[in-house]
Amino acid sequence: MSSSTSTKALVSTEWVAEHGKDKGVRVVEVDVDPSNYDKGHIEGAAGWNWRKDLQQQVVRDVASKEQLANLLGQSGITPDTNIVLYGDNNNWFAAYAYWALKYYGHDKVQLVDGGRVKWEKEGRPYSTDVPSYQATEYHFHGSPKEDIRAYRDHVQSKLGKAGLVDVRSPKEFSGELLAPENLPQEGAQRGGHIPTAVSIPWGTAVNTEDGTFKSTEELKQIYGGKGITPDREVIAYCRIGERSAHTWFVLKELLGYGDVRNYDGSWTEWGSSIRVPIEK
Repeated sequence: MSSSTSTKALVSTEWVAEHGKDKGVRVVEVDVDPSNYDKGHIEGAAGWNWRKDLQQQVVRDVASKEQLANLLGQSGITPDTNIVLYGDNNNWFAAYAYWALKYYGHDKVQLVDGGRVKWEKEGRPYSTDVPSYQATEYHFHGSPKEDIRAYRDHVQSKLGKAGLVDVRSPKEFSGELLAPENLPQEGAQRGGHIPTAVSIPWGTAVNTEDGTFKSTEELKQIYGGKGITPDREVIAYCRIGERSAHTWFVLKELLGYGDVRNYDGSWTEWGSSIRVPIEK
């Protein structure tokens, strides 16, 4: 099965196989488990480590503009390069990288529909060779696009007004778990969810067979059925911001919602903050 969602934000595995090494294209893998890249990746793809490359190390924040520009330069990327992202776990951190690039202003970026799941299901080859690129001097221009990012105080001011989407698992939403069952129980003092948030786990947006996104009509029903409609401001959150970046991608890039923000502070921040309400 392949997605019937048609958008310039997505490319197929077939397209990557044919054009992944074209001039002006850079394929990049970003995994939940960075060791997957070393075990095998699409030939010619760069490998980014989300912990080291996409987050600041002494301040909990997305990588700085300078840090990300340096990473792009090391990957041989210029402002004219079309960055094509993919990864494991149905593109969790590939979507986070997509969001971060859009946040700082690199708009020539796409996601591989299905990521590693579909590539492997189709029996396509991997390489263990680590490519080298001629370094560039990359510079972002302009200010970050704050209209696609939400901060805690903004979220709190929008309770009961904006559409809040908790994309974590049902057990995280209820407060039974603080983190996904396959990840360490860390990151917040309390369990539960932000008041007025609806539970729409990120995984409901993808086909279980091959990790591709569901059709536009299916996606509209999934979110619209819970009151998450394009006429509202929508804020998505998870635990640390990567699963919510995946949902941000669905709402903003696939469904074309006009006002969608990723609250990357997410439950790790909210669940440990003083004087903010929670629900269980």
